[in-house]
Amino acid sequence: MIPRKQPDLTTGRITPTILRLAWPVVASMFLETAFHVANAFWMGHFSAEAMASVITSGFIIWLVFSLFGVVSTGTNAMIARFIGARDEPMAAKVAGQALLFGTTFSLGIALLGIGIRPHIFQLMGTAPEVTSYGMTYLLIIFAAVPLFAACEVFASTFRACGDTKIPLISFALGTGLNLLLDPLLIFGVGPFPRLAVAGAGIATLANALLSLALLLWFLKRKPVPFKPTWRFDPGLIWRIARIGIPASISGILFSLVYVFLTRITSAFGTEALAALGIGNRIESINYMASFGFEVATATLVGQNLGAKKPERSEKCAWRSTQIIVALTGLTSLFMYIFSHQIASWFTPDPRVIPLAASYARIIAFSQIFMGIEIVLSGGFSGAGDTLPPMLITGPLSLLRLPVALVLAYVFHLRSDAVWWAISSTSIAKGTLMALWFKAGRWKKKEV
Repeated sequence: MIPRKQPDLTTGRITPTILRLAWPVVASMFLETAFHVANAFWMGHFSAEAMASVITSGFIIWLVFSLFGVVSTGTNAMIARFIGARDEPMAAKVAGQALLFGTTFSLGIALLGIGIRPHIFQLMGTAPEVTSYGMTYLLIIFAAVPLFAACEVFASTFRACGDTKIPLISFALGTGLNLLLDPLLIFGVGPFPRLAVAGAGIATLANALLSLALLLWFLKRKPVPFKPTWRFDPGLIWRIARIGIPASISGILFSLVYVFLTRITSAFGTEALAALGIGNRIESINYMASFGFEVATATLVGQNLGAKKPERSEKCAWRSTQIIVALTGLTSLFMYIFSHQIASWFTPDPRVIPLAASYARIIAFSQIFMGIEIVLSGGFSGAGDTLPPMLITGPLSLLRLPVALVLAYVFHLRSDAVWWAISSTSIAKGTLMALWFKAGRWKKKEV
């Protein structure tokens, strides 16, 4: 169960500890996004419709991973709290119940997703060829959902214990296989069949299989508290879910809003739809960096609250915020200046590049605030106090829809209306998150 001592995150210098925890998560996020970008990249060189199908499917995948938050957020918060309190047997029990809960939950998601695929694309209003490609792609992706769910539970367990490198290694090798298989299966290189979007889906499925196999292998060799179980503990599962549900709702609303934003954008043509996906991937650079520091913040806040050190927890959260403000500020400047060149990396289509470049310039104004929002959400979730982020991000995400419609049809901004709706609400979310976190009531939250 615990063959060696866990790293102590409740003492020592804060900044080096944050960076040590954050950089593997940032790298893992880059790798996780890399296979989505690779799928879209190769599909963009296959056809605009194929690329649009992968991009629109990406928002559904985002929604599915938001549902995983019911398990992963609660798992991270509770294990970190028990590790900080030196209650390793309880941390192990949480991990075992999380895996059991996550596996059954993800099977239900997979079966539901496979059944409602036609309605998903009908809701987004995609063109017939885009819908046809997307149906095939999502069928394979939903089949991989239980594998990704298990990966998420194991990765959360490692990270909550202060070991962020193991998930990085596992995801790096899985993504490497994904990147290798993409062009081979999409275009039918050498002995491989030409499978188009199905090839991208199969490459992603192979990624999940290899990543999970590696995490299981490391689990047997590393000091991670994990207790396998086949018996549900409803009380403990509810404690995990109670923390995770608000975070999951936030993610679900965020994803659903993007589904409707996709529908609004699709009214301005397939080129605008492709630009939305490309712009989202440009923005993901800062999102991934912010997520890395969010995980580091959640782990540090959770462990230090468990060790009865609330002031150190707060200091860790604000130090992470300072770092992400500096990083997102630099990358946003780059996005604004080189927007056209960055957009051209994703597609050679002259109709799509100006629209995607406009997204990058407009969204650059909000990236610092997005970083603040995400990192401090990690502070709240590490404390097990996930309601405040939901109350901020949920309503403001929903506000994007009327703002986009007004800007598009009253002020005639067309697709730029969607870009401005995203940017302006991100600024509001980051500002409110900082004010609520500063109030400090999260320090008294029990898990």
